[in-house]
Amino acid sequence: MPDLPLFVDEADMGLAFFDELRLPDVPGNPRLGDASGQWFRDLVRAVFGSWDSVNKVRMIRDFFALVPKGSSKTTYSAALMLVAMLMNFRPRATALFLGETQAVADRAFEQAVGMIEESPDLRRRFHPRDHDKTIEDLVTKSEIMIASFDLRILTGSMALIFVLLDELHLLGKRANTSRVLRQIRGGLDKTEEGVMIITTTQSDEPPTGAFKSELKFVRNVRDGLYRGKIIRPTLPLLYELPRDIATLTREERKRGVEPRWMNPACWPWVMPNINRPITVSSMLADFASEREKGDEAIRIWASQHLNIEIGTGTNDDGWSGADLWDAQADERLTLESLLARSEVVTIGVDGGGRDDLLGLAVMGREKGTRHWLSWCYAWADPIVLERRKDIAAHLDDFVKEESCSIVDIATALTELTAMVAIVVASGLLPDKNAIGIDPNRAAALFEALFAAHVTDEMIRRLLQGPALAPAVYGLDLKLADATYFHAEQALMTWAVGNAKVEQRGNADMITKQAAGRAKIDPLIALMQATILMSWNPQAGTLVTDSDILVAV
Repeated sequence: MPDLPLFVDEADMGLAFFDELRLPDVPGNPRLGDASGQWFRDLVRAVFGSWDSVNKVRMIRDFFALVPKGSSKTTYSAALMLVAMLMNFRPRATALFLGETQAVADRAFEQAVGMIEESPDLRRRFHPRDHDKTIEDLVTKSEIMIASFDLRILTGSMALIFVLLDELHLLGKRANTSRVLRQIRGGLDKTEEGVMIITTTQSDEPPTGAFKSELKFVRNVRDGLYRGKIIRPTLPLLYELPRDIATLTREERKRGVEPRWMNPACWPWVMPNINRPITVSSMLADFASEREKGDEAIRIWASQHLNIEIGTGTNDDGWSGADLWDAQADERLTLESLLARSEVVTIGVDGGGRDDLLGLAVMGREKGTRHWLSWCYAWADPIVLERRKDIAAHLDDFVKEESCSIVDIATALTELTAMVAIVVASGLLPDKNAIGIDPNRAAALFEALFAAHVTDEMIRRLLQGPALAPAVYGLDLKLADATYFHAEQALMTWAVGNAKVEQRGNADMITKQAAGRAKIDPLIALMQATILMSWNPQAGTLVTDSDILVAV
């Protein structure tokens, strides 16, 4: 916690209330002032000490606490809700505790009610209602609502003064979470004292949806990237290990170096509630058990206990190129800039059924340097959102970054044709072997490409499997020697992270069958473009603008 210029009277009063609450499920019912971790007591002071009661101005609107599993977040949060009611001066106001599941909400309600029952004063002031999980303040007629996360609970014109959101990493997987957060912040802005607190652990899979965007924002706040800009007043409290401790370089992986985070000496750095009751020795025993289960179990353990983010290349059988993927991102790359910088271009296209993605990859060879450059795009039929709810939040992210469209197949083919037509018009495609396609279920795709003045000689039919195996090695090497750069797209980071390698004979192959339900279509398209670029193509004949206008 940074040294903040708090309003001391408000900070001390809020902490005094918090400290006097008692834990209802611990022998002896100790005071929170004696039993709680100092990290949360500091958070309590910051929450209430950032309110200027004289000028009626809240200096910090949002708090984001990223803390590992075992930090007693739910219990402490229940106590914080009660303190918010004790500090509240607004009549008939509402405070919300939102948990990811009903079980989490029930746990928070039980803890809050237990704390009330431990105090005669609180029993006289608060009236819990078990049937709807609310706690009424009999003095101000305000109430705490404790519920599972649901868009419907935010309807109406309630005067929100306090919202505590638990485990955003789980809520982030839902497609409507960002919308709900916008409504929450809008409701809080209707009151001068309104404040939102998010407490969460790290995700046990690559961050997605609202969790991903909120985490990126608060990290940027922490790192000072918004200095001088007007943003929502936010305080991040992020217990994370430095990158050089949390991750290994490619060379270290090759040498078999053990990750530095495995050293128990650094675990307390990100365990603010250590010894309450979790100890390093108990963590060591738990870690040893998970280590016996394999690398994937270890990474999940580390994400939950040490807040180590799971990113690309985390699967035991993942593509080795994923380890270097992020390092080779070029934020300047767009389709237009790729064409302007390239002397020759190849294309890969891959699709399947209506519940698959349609992927497009454009690979260019840069003038002068001969570096390879790529830009990708994908289309998803709306039916994917129904059949694959687990990736709906991902697709929403990609639509926002303009690397994906959710449209019917006819519209997708029209848009793909227009993009291919732009590349054809550049004159950078070879006359032969310019566009790689898996011919299975691609009849409509062929017709669309022919409409864009693509000739049959320009199309190379490349089946998944052995035909793409050289690209698995080749692109990995180009990443390693930094002679390949790709557009900075979350779409491709996700697809690369989904990739699994299957060994057949002496060849390593990335196939949809190996990936299972995970989507890798844009990556398959990239591998197709990679194969064609590896054949050292030369640019072909320029197509006239009038031809392209007819095609579009």
